[in-house]
Amino acid sequence: MREYLMPIFVIAALTLAGCNQSKSPEDVSKDVANAEQKASNEVTKSEGRAQSALDKSYEKINNQEIKFNNDAAHQTYNVAVAKADGNRKVALATCESQSGEAQRACRDQAEADYKAARADARAAAEVAVQRQ
Repeated sequence: MREYLMPIFVIAALTLAGCNQSKSPEDVSKDVANAEQKASNEVTKSEGRAQSALDKSYEKINNQEIKFNNDAAHQTYNVAVAKADGNRKVALATCESQSGEAQRACRDQAEADYKAARADARAAAEVAVQRQ
């Protein structure tokens, strides 16, 4: 049995020793070029995926910013209208101290001021929304 094991070990050792032999410079050059090409392709694909993901994220953020700005413009409009309404009520209450034509003129002025304030608020809101 020992007679058979020794030649088998020698053949296995020689076979394994042959696996670690160096390649020719041409083969090494080809292998390096192939590895560089594969690495370059991987990097290019990875950069493309990264850019695509960033573009999607930017689009989401941009849409959220637009929504926020529109909401802010709307709320600013609501506050301006509430102030105009409050000013109108105060002016109309003040008009009650007058009588006749003076009261009518005072009320007309209060209504005109109210309408102008609402128009200004609407114009400001439209400008804020158009900036986007």
